[in-house]
Amino acid sequence: MPQPRCLGEAHALTTTLPAALDALQAGMISWPHACAVVDETTGLDKGAAAALENHFFNPYAPNPARGAAPGDLVPSRFRRKLRSWRERHHPESLEIRHAKSVEDRRMEYSPDRNGMAWVSLYMPADKACAIWNKATALARGLQGPDEPRTLTQIKVDEAARLLLGAAGKNAGAGPSLKADVMVTVPVLSLFGATDEPADLDNYGPIPASMARKLVSEGAGSFYRVLVDPRDGAPLEIGRTSYRLPESLKRWLRMRDGKCTFPGCSNHSQDNEADHLRAWERGGSTGISNLGQLCPKHHRLKHRTRWSPGPAAANEPPGWVSPSGRQYNAERADREPTLWPPGLLPDGSSSPLEILIVDYLVA
Repeated sequence: MPQPRCLGEAHALTTTLPAALDALQAGMISWPHACAVVDETTGLDKGAAAALENHFFNPYAPNPARGAAPGDLVPSRFRRKLRSWRERHHPESLEIRHAKSVEDRRMEYSPDRNGMAWVSLYMPADKACAIWNKATALARGLQGPDEPRTLTQIKVDEAARLLLGAAGKNAGAGPSLKADVMVTVPVLSLFGATDEPADLDNYGPIPASMARKLVSEGAGSFYRVLVDPRDGAPLEIGRTSYRLPESLKRWLRMRDGKCTFPGCSNHSQDNEADHLRAWERGGSTGISNLGQLCPKHHRLKHRTRWSPGPAAANEPPGWVSPSGRQYNAERADREPTLWPPGLLPDGSSSPLEILIVDYLVA
C-alpha cells in the first residue's frame, strides 16, 4: 500500500507539475528526480512552480538550464540545482526569508539506536559552513600513518572536544588550520547596487547582505582573481609552467565548484587540479585544459578508459565512459546580470567595464 508521502507526491505531479510528470512517464527522469521537483516547488504559487518547471524541462525557455539534462544528473545534484534556482527566483526575496528564518535558529537532540544520538544545529549558512570546514580542517591536520580513525570519525571527535572542552584523544596534536569558506559575489551586489544572491561554496545561494558581511570582515576565503572583464576568463599560462599559480587554482575552484566527474559532489577543499590533456603529451597549463577531480576520480581517470572532454574558460569538462556514453558537464546555472535601474545609459556598457576594471585592479 502506498505511503501518504508517495500519495502526496503523486497528487502534486498529476495536478500541478505536468512537465515533470511527462518527463517521468517518458523515462527521462527517475522517481527520486520527480520527488525533488515536488519538494522544491512546495510552498510556491502556481506561476512560480510553472517557471521552475519551464526552466529545467523546456529547452526553448527564455533562459533554459544548461549543461547536463535533469535525468543525466544524480538526484542529489539535480536537487541542488533546483534549490539554487528556487532560491534565486522565489517570489519573496532571499533577504526577507533569511531574516525570518534566523529567528527560528535552534539546536535539536534526537536519541537513536545502539546507544547513539543525533545533535543538530539550525543556523545561518555562513556559520554552519564555517563550523563544518573548521572541523574538516582540524581532522585533516590530525590524520597520519599512526592515526586509526577515519576522517569522519576524527571530525566528530574534534567537534565534540571543542564543544565540551574535553582533552580528547590527540587533543592539540595537530595544527589549528584555517577553514576556508569561498564566497562568489556578483560585483554589483557586492557594491550594494543590487541584492542579487551570492553563492557559498558547499551550500548554494545566500543573501547578499550575508556575503557583504563576510567580505567586509575580511573572510580569508574570498579571493579576487584578475580576469578579462568582457567574459570573466582568466589569463592562460600556456606551456611556460606545469604548476598552477594560486590565482588559477582559485579560478578553477570557482568555475567547477566540485569534482567534475558525473554524479560526484566532492567539493573544492579536497579536490586536485588535473591537466585534461597530459602535460607530457603537449597539454598546456591553462583554464581550458584543467579540471577539478577528487582523489578517487583522479585515480580512475589515469587507470581506466574514462576520459574527460574539453573545457572552456567558463565551462568545466564533460566525460566519456568506457562504453562511449557522453556525460555533459554539470555546469552551474548562472543567472543573467541583474542591472539596477538607471545604472547604464541605453546601448552603452562602458561605465560597467570601467567599474569592473577598477575593482579588479584595486
